[in-house]
Amino acid sequence: MSSSAKTAPYGSWKSPITSDLIVTQSISLSDVRLDGGQVYWLEGRPQEQGRSVVVRADADGRRIDVTPAPSNVRTRVHEYGGGAWTVWDGTIYFSNFADGRLYRQAPDGSAPRPLTPEPPARDRQWRFADGVIDQRRNRWIGVREDHSLGGEPVNAIVAVDLDGDREAGRVLARGHDFYASPRLSPDGNRLAWLAWDHPNMPWNGTLLYLADIGAQGVPAEPRVIAGSATESIFQPEWSPDGARLAFVSDRSGWWNLYDFDLAARTTRALAPMAAEFGAPQWIFGMSSYAFASRGRIVCAYTQAGLGRLAVLDLAGGALRPIDTPFTEFGSVRAEGARVVFRAGAPDHPAGIVSLDLGSGQHTVLTKATEILERADLHLADYLTKVEIVEFPTTDGETAFGLFYPPRNPDYAGASGERPPLLVKCHGGPTSAASSTLNLGIQFWTSRGIAVLDVNYRGSTGFGRAYRDRLRLSWGVVDVDDCVHGARFLAEHGRVDGRRCVISGGSAGGYTTLAALTFHDFFQGGASYYGVSDATALARDTHKFESRYLDWLIGPYPEEEARYRARSPLYHADRLSKPVIFFQGDEDAVVPPNQTEAMVGALRRKGNPVGYFLFAGEQHGFRKAANIQRCLEAELAFYAIEVFRTGLTF
Repeated sequence: MSSSAKTAPYGSWKSPITSDLIVTQSISLSDVRLDGGQVYWLEGRPQEQGRSVVVRADADGRRIDVTPAPSNVRTRVHEYGGGAWTVWDGTIYFSNFADGRLYRQAPDGSAPRPLTPEPPARDRQWRFADGVIDQRRNRWIGVREDHSLGGEPVNAIVAVDLDGDREAGRVLARGHDFYASPRLSPDGNRLAWLAWDHPNMPWNGTLLYLADIGAQGVPAEPRVIAGSATESIFQPEWSPDGARLAFVSDRSGWWNLYDFDLAARTTRALAPMAAEFGAPQWIFGMSSYAFASRGRIVCAYTQAGLGRLAVLDLAGGALRPIDTPFTEFGSVRAEGARVVFRAGAPDHPAGIVSLDLGSGQHTVLTKATEILERADLHLADYLTKVEIVEFPTTDGETAFGLFYPPRNPDYAGASGERPPLLVKCHGGPTSAASSTLNLGIQFWTSRGIAVLDVNYRGSTGFGRAYRDRLRLSWGVVDVDDCVHGARFLAEHGRVDGRRCVISGGSAGGYTTLAALTFHDFFQGGASYYGVSDATALARDTHKFESRYLDWLIGPYPEEEARYRARSPLYHADRLSKPVIFFQGDEDAVVPPNQTEAMVGALRRKGNPVGYFLFAGEQHGFRKAANIQRCLEAELAFYAIEVFRTGLTF
C-alpha cells in the first residue's frame, strides 16, 4: 500500500487486472513432450474459440505451431479428454475434436491425414486417447471409446495402422469398463496398461496388467502385477532398458513410487514417504515422473498441498530435492539430463520449463500469460501472496485451504472494516486447489475481495485417508469445511463474516448450492455447471462418472432417499440468498437441465437469480468472450445483490 492510497470500501477498488486483460493475454498449457531433443506442448487458446494447438520450441527459442487451423487437438474420451496427441520422429498423431478421428501430421508441413474412418454421425464417433507408437509394427496403440453403436460406449485398447485403418482399430484388450496408460516396452515385446470397472473411479482401485506381445501383435496371457479394487495405480513407465516397470500405488496410504523387476518378478517401494507422487486421473496422459536414465528418476510430489521436484537414485534410494521457484508440477518428461515439465507457483503463471539436471539451471520456454512482463501495467504490484491455512472442522478434524488476502497499492480499506470473502470450491470433487498463479483469483483480490480456495476433506494431495473422508459424505463434509474455513478467517479478523459468498464449478457448483441451501452462512453464490439434483445426475450422466456417486453418496436407486436429502433442488424453499448460474449447452457431464431446474425453482419463489447459457460450450468454458462474460457477470451480481459496493470493472 502506497502513502497516496485512497481509502475506499473493500470490494469497490478499481484494478488493472480486468477480465479483458485476462482472456486476451492468457492461454492454457499442458501435455509436454520430448522427441529427439525437440520440446512440444499443447496450447489452449481462448482467443481462437478454445482451439488446442501442438506447439514446438526451436533451438533458438522460437515457438512454432505444428498443427494447422482448423485442427483442434482434443479428445472427449471420458468427456474430460487429455492425451489427445503424441509425437514420434517429428510426426504428430492427434485426435481432432470436430470428428473424433485420429490424424497424422507429417513434419513437412503437409495437411493432416486421417488414419481412422469418418464416424457414422457426430454423436456416434470413435474417440481416441493416450496413444503410443509401435514403430516395429507401424501402428498407434491407445484407448478407444466406441460411441458408434449408440447406448453406453465401449472402451478398449486398440491398434491403428499408421497408413490408415478402415476398421477404426484392432482390439488388443477388452472386457473392463475402462482402460488407460498403454505403455510399450522399449524393445516392443511387452505391453502394460491400466484397467478398472464400475463402480470404481481410477483413484479408488485399478489393475496394472502386463503381457507379452505375440507373433500376431496381440497381447498374450495378460497378468495383473499390481492393483486391486481398493488400490489405485497411476502412470506405469518402462525403464530405458526394459528390465523394470515403474508405477505409482497408494497401497501404503500415499501415492508412492514402486517398480516391478521383470526377471525376479518382485516389486519394491522407491523412496516411501508421506507424500503424493500421483494424482487423480481425470484426464489421460498425466505424468509426475520420468526416467532420466536406467538408474535415475526425476519426479514431482506433493506435501501439504504444495509440489516439489526431486531426483531419485534407484541404486541407493536417495531422493535429492531440486531447488526451483515452483510449487506445482505436471507433465514431467526427460531425455538424459534434460527434463521438461509444466510448472507454476503463486507468483509464477503456468509455464513450460526446461531444466538441466547437471547444472540445476532451468529455462522457462513459454508462459500461460506474458502480461506480468508489461512494464506499463506494473501488475506485479497488485498480486497478493498466498497463505496456507489449516482450520478445525466437524468431527474434531482439520481441513486445509489457500488464502489470498486483498491487495491493491492504490487503495486501503476503511479503519475497522474487514474485507468480504469469496470461498472457492474446486471441482472433482476428488481433486485439489491449484497453487499456480491464477489471474482469475487476483481479479478479486485486487478489488478488495479476499479469496479462500478450500481443500476440503476428500481433496487429493493429503493421502488416501484424507481423500476417503468424502466416501458417502459428499454434500456434507465438503460443505462443512467451506463454512468452517470462512468462519475461521472471520473469527481471526481476516474477513467480514457478514459478507461471504461461495463459488464453484461442476462438483464445486454442487458444494456451492448445498452450502447455500443447507447452511445459513453465505450471503450469495455462483454455480458454474453445478449439480443441483443428485438423483438426476445418477440417471443422466456420461459413462466415466455414471457410478462415481455410488462412492460419494451411495448406490442408486437403493439410497434414493439420501440422494434427495442432499439435492438442493428438492429443498429450494430453504435457499433464500442470491445465486447466479453459468452453463454450457453441450455439457454431457452435468446437462443443462440440472441448472435450468434449479433456476426455475428459485425464480418461482422470487429469489434473485442470474442465468447464462453459452452455446457451443461443454463442461468448462474455453471461449474468450464467455470466460470474460462470466467474470464480469459474477462480480456485478455480487456488487449489486450482496456487497452493494457498485461496479468496478
